[in-house]
Parts: sequence; structure tokens; C-alpha cells
Amino acid sequence: MKHYGIDPKGAGGYKLSYDFLRLVGIDLVLSYVGLFPRKFLERGKGFIDEYGRIMKFEQYKDDTRIITYHGGYFKNFEDYESWEQPDPNLNARLAQFLEGRKIQKEMNDEIFSIPATGSLMECTWEGFGLETFSRLLSKQKEIKKVFDDRGSFTLELVKILIENDAQMILLWDDYGFKNGLFMKPSLYQKYIFPWIKQICDYAHKNDSKIFLHSDGDLLEIFEDIINCGVDVINPVESTTANPEYDIFKLNKKYGERITFSGNLSPILLALGEISEIESYAKRLLRELAPGGGYIFGSGHSINPAVTLDRFEAMQSIKRKYGNYPINVPD
Repeated sequence: MKHYGIDPKGAGGYKLSYDFLRLVGIDLVLSYVGLFPRKFLERGKGFIDEYGRIMKFEQYKDDTRIITYHGGYFKNFEDYESWEQPDPNLNARLAQFLEGRKIQKEMNDEIFSIPATGSLMECTWEGFGLETFSRLLSKQKEIKKVFDDRGSFTLELVKILIENDAQMILLWDDYGFKNGLFMKPSLYQKYIFPWIKQICDYAHKNDSKIFLHSDGDLLEIFEDIINCGVDVINPVESTTANPEYDIFKLNKKYGERITFSGNLSPILLALGEISEIESYAKRLLRELAPGGGYIFGSGHSINPAVTLDRFEAMQSIKRKYGNYPINVPD
């Protein structure tokens, strides 16, 4: 069986990264069971992953190295059809998950490791690039084939993970951008959500949870996501163009049906005053955390622009007020 540069016997690096994350106060950590490299670019510049996404390494002036999306490898449906589809039974996937779980146990469950993989929408449009993907939407037979490939792969991988005692699985699946969705709601309802519902139904029948990460303004499909059975939604961006896509408003309407995660804007973390960060962090805990149903964290990531004092401002509020019973002053 091919492994595409991924060690099928184990997962290097988790011990160091988990140690670091525990030290800085991040409790929910990931093992990576998807988005593996398939072809490597010249001179170590990056790779094409198993979904056809071109990913390149970039370096900041302070030597911070990140990996960024640089377009789709598939120029048309024929390119896609000639591509070897991801195999959910690839040994490295389960090895990654089990290694993360092993280190969690070695750390006396002070962190919680969950497997993370790509899902349907994000990996599909990024494999083609947005323009090619948009043209493909007019070809119903072809686009259905692509989404069904993604859905059947994700469902099968979820089953394998749950059979090996995965208690929660994170799906990377951006559905929109800051001004709205990538496609009209009816297409999500036709191609995406029937698969997400199958995934959630299987997880719930086997005492597991589904954690969905999707950036963008999702207001038009938010109730669809809940009706699929998604357990946790992240990050409910506070920086979209839609003032109604607001985590506090959504919590009042849907808080009994879904757990919210994140929302503390990375822009605020990078540029805001310490007092502003602390005030917003308190509000998140005060309004969302009582009774459960909220996971405190950034509204996307801790990017290189976030200085240590700003990160510490966020974490200090969690340490001070993030324990039950929740009691955060106005």
C-alpha cells in the first residue's frame, strides 16, 4: 500500500507539540488523519495533497514557517477522474490517531486529542480552484460524482476511527467566506448535508461526536447544519460582513441544540488593546459557558501576528473565570 511520505507506523512530533500546547493552556489538540501529501513540489517548496490542493511553504521575516493554499491541481473533471482517490484504509490514518491518543494517555488526559480530516466542501473547491469549481457546478452529474466521492470517503474514515474508539472527530469544511456562502443554500442541501447527516447519525449511534470547523458567514445554512446533527460548530467568525451572524444571537436561538467553539477574533488578538481582549473573552464565558455548550478559544487560530501578551490576556481570563460554576463579572 502506498503511504505518500507518511510514516504508517507512527506519528512523529506529537509529543513535542502536545507538551507545548499543554504548557500554554490549550486543552483540545489534534491528530491529523487526512490532507496528506500526494506529490511533492520541487526543492521542498510544498506539495499537492490527496485532494488536489497545491500547498506551499512560506516564511515570515521572524523565520516563522507556515503552509498556505496556492490553488487547485485539477483543471477540469477529466483531471479529477485520472487522480487516485484517497483511501480511507491507509494505515497511516489510524496510526496518526492512535499515536495522538497514546500521548494523551501518557499525559494523564490533561489534553484531549481528536482526529481531524478534510470533509466535503472545502477540499472539493480547493482541489479545483474556485473558478473551475464554479463552472463544474453547472454539470450536475459530474459535481455529484465529486461530492459523493468526498462524502463516501469521509463517512468510511469516520467509521474506522469510531471503531477504534474516537470519541470526537473534527471535520475541516469551510462553507463560506466573510461575505457569504461559496454556493447557494440549495446546493449544500442537495450535495453536502445528506452526507454530513449520515456521518453524524453514525457517530451518535456509536457514542461519538462531530466537531465541524467552517469559516465564513453561514447564517443561511446554520439551521441545516444543526439539523444534520453536528455537535460542535467552530469558529462562528465575529468578523464576517453580516451583523446577524453573531454568536450571541445564535446562542439564544440554538444554544440548546449545538455547542459553540471559538469566536475570539484573531484580528482583535493581533491588534486589539489588552483591555478589549479581556472584555470580549469575559463576555464569551459569561454569556455562552453557563450550563455547558461552549468551548473557549480563538475565532480561527493564533497566528504569527499575535504577541505573547495578547495571547496571555486571553488565556488569563480562561484560567480565572473558565471553571464551573461560571461566575464572570460584568
